[in-house]
Amino acid sequence: MRIEGDFQRDGAVCVRGAFDPGFVALAAEAIEANLADLSPHAKRASAADDGAFVEDFCSWQRIAPMERFIRESPAAAIAAELMGASTVRLYHDHVLVKEPGTRQPTPWHQDQPYYNVDGRQSASMWFPVDPVPLAATLRFVAGSHVGPWYMPRSFLDGEAKWFAEGELAELPAIDESLRSPATQAATTAQSEQAPPSPSPLGPILAWELEPGDAVFFHMLTLHSSGGSATRRRVLSVRFLGDDMVHAPRPWTTSPPFPGLDDELPPGAPMDHRLFPVLWSS
Repeated sequence: MRIEGDFQRDGAVCVRGAFDPGFVALAAEAIEANLADLSPHAKRASAADDGAFVEDFCSWQRIAPMERFIRESPAAAIAAELMGASTVRLYHDHVLVKEPGTRQPTPWHQDQPYYNVDGRQSASMWFPVDPVPLAATLRFVAGSHVGPWYMPRSFLDGEAKWFAEGELAELPAIDESLRSPATQAATTAQSEQAPPSPSPLGPILAWELEPGDAVFFHMLTLHSSGGSATRRRVLSVRFLGDDMVHAPRPWTTSPPFPGLDDELPPGAPMDHRLFPVLWSS
């Protein structure tokens, strides 16, 4: 599978036509059901005067269409092939909705530093049920999943709420480098895939997406996105492969899993009812 090699090399791939119209409709139903019944984990990730960027987590056990999509769609099988895993567990679901006119960007970050897991076999699926132009899509630093962990910060105020200041490396000024005249000239073409452009850490990858397309990426791949002029509804599902283990943190992770530290010791496989096996060889 060619994209398996791309995933291992770049840490991010676009899978065109990953889901048929039935699964697109099911994911859209799950997102709308989640928006209508937000969990205590839900948060607004945009300022009060800026459209609305709403996130929610860990709803699969209470939103029936969400559980159906996670269990019945080919998402876990795709993740297994990309990771080279013999077993795939659910880590969590994550709904991200940017309403029309939301200017708030999603800043550059890695996902795994926010989490309570360690290991190398991981994959996140980012599945929009609306068309996503290049201006609003995810961007990735190719190959960054094999590099260091960078300091996780809150998106709106940039606070270090997880690792202590200075404990992890700070991100270079990626956006500033992308605004240079040379880089802007290299990324003017609005094709279905942005031409790779330079950054301090490596080429930037991005794809225009239509309903049915999905992006899969490693939990340590640096990524970001811009605001959105149109409604952008995304269902993201995080998957754990064979070597992922519990890594208790002294702070509240995002998302939190209350009480898990009392049930799984450090370094234990994620063999728990919260993380069901979705696929196995």
